[in-house]
Amino acid sequence: MSIISRYILKTHLAPFIFGSTTIVFLFLFQFLTNYLNKFLGKGLGYWVIMQLIGYNLSWMVVLAVPIGILFATIFAFGSLSASHEITIIKAGGSSLVKMMMPVLVAGIIATILLYWFNDTILPNSNHKAKVLLNDVTRKKPTFSIEAGQFSTDIEGFTILSRSLDSLTGLLKGVTIYDNTRGQRMNVASADSGTIDFSEDYSKLIVNLKHGEIHQLIPNVANDYRKITFENYQIWINASGFAFERSNEGMISRGDRELSIGEMQKSVDEIQKNVDTLFKKTNNTISEHFDYLMGKQKNGAIIKQNGQNSRVSWTQGLKEAQNRMLFLRASIFTDANQINDYQIRIKQFKVEIYKKYAIPFACFLFILVGCPLGIMTKGGNFGISSGISLLFYLIYWIFLIGGEKLADRGILSPFLSMWLGNIVIGIVGILILMRVNNESYNIFKSELGEKLIPKRFRK
Repeated sequence: MSIISRYILKTHLAPFIFGSTTIVFLFLFQFLTNYLNKFLGKGLGYWVIMQLIGYNLSWMVVLAVPIGILFATIFAFGSLSASHEITIIKAGGSSLVKMMMPVLVAGIIATILLYWFNDTILPNSNHKAKVLLNDVTRKKPTFSIEAGQFSTDIEGFTILSRSLDSLTGLLKGVTIYDNTRGQRMNVASADSGTIDFSEDYSKLIVNLKHGEIHQLIPNVANDYRKITFENYQIWINASGFAFERSNEGMISRGDRELSIGEMQKSVDEIQKNVDTLFKKTNNTISEHFDYLMGKQKNGAIIKQNGQNSRVSWTQGLKEAQNRMLFLRASIFTDANQINDYQIRIKQFKVEIYKKYAIPFACFLFILVGCPLGIMTKGGNFGISSGISLLFYLIYWIFLIGGEKLADRGILSPFLSMWLGNIVIGIVGILILMRVNNESYNIFKSELGEKLIPKRFRK
């Protein structure tokens, strides 16, 4: 590798790391904003939260790498263009395509690595994230009290607090109905109190001050006791509040949690079911048609006094009508099932083509970013990030919009996922041809005469 090639690659490294990290941070911020309320107040350990974030980092990386490459190419070639290094390199006999070659090779390597990551690491991470998020969601939230409202989060208990100090957690005017003692009811009332969990979240500890306990059996005379207290503590089993991990193998995987091979296998199995249903429907139609045309005699001919006699027209029409109703219901059921199968096949195919399309965008963004950086001289953060965001937004619209159109049957799964790549690729080639053609005229310009020695001019 030449010194110029190493220099060009070196100028891409820092912008790529910065751009990719920034996008990952933005995705991570959005993720925490959406799910932070599900984490807070559940007593989750830091390791569980870090695992959940780590699993979700996989899809963030897949989406961040292409835009990081786009930002790096625009920034790097923009800097080279702004400092006239592009002109000097061309003066040495190198063309724009030659300057792009090491970056294109790096883009191919990035495409292959991202494809491997997208097909191997991402499905498992998505599945682990789904299982863990389900466990977190299933876990009951930390017990909470709202002033003036009955709380029934704990089975067998009803708790009421007339007022609540949100800063100190002090409850005032507390009443607790204990329905866990069979027919006997305990009602505890206190002027104030607090409610906390034990360290392992297995017990709910209620501390009451200055109150009374009323014990009675409804509809039983003379069975009533009243107990006053200064301090009273209740320990309640808080089953269901503890965090428990599910077995990942017991939870089915969705289309985004499967590799390309696994999804293709599912597509083949579903297609076999579709073919079987088509064959069954055709056989059913043929059988009924043959019967109505008199090609079968099961029930069409009856015997009277030892002689064959055809059934009456009324009976025949009634039987034909019943058969047509049955046939219609059968075809309608099979058609709905076939439609469901075909929708599922389209969803799998969309995900399959997406696993190819997104990594290939790494290579296409290089075709776009290099000439764009030269044209705009985007060697600063503002211009580079703005152009990168614009192109990635366009690509994202094609990706999301194509997926919706494919689900509705308007576009094929292949075209829906690759349309953005096709458009970006055409734009990149056109811009590259324009910049490459314009570069031949730079030696005739006034700038070329000033910067380039005569012995280097063509």
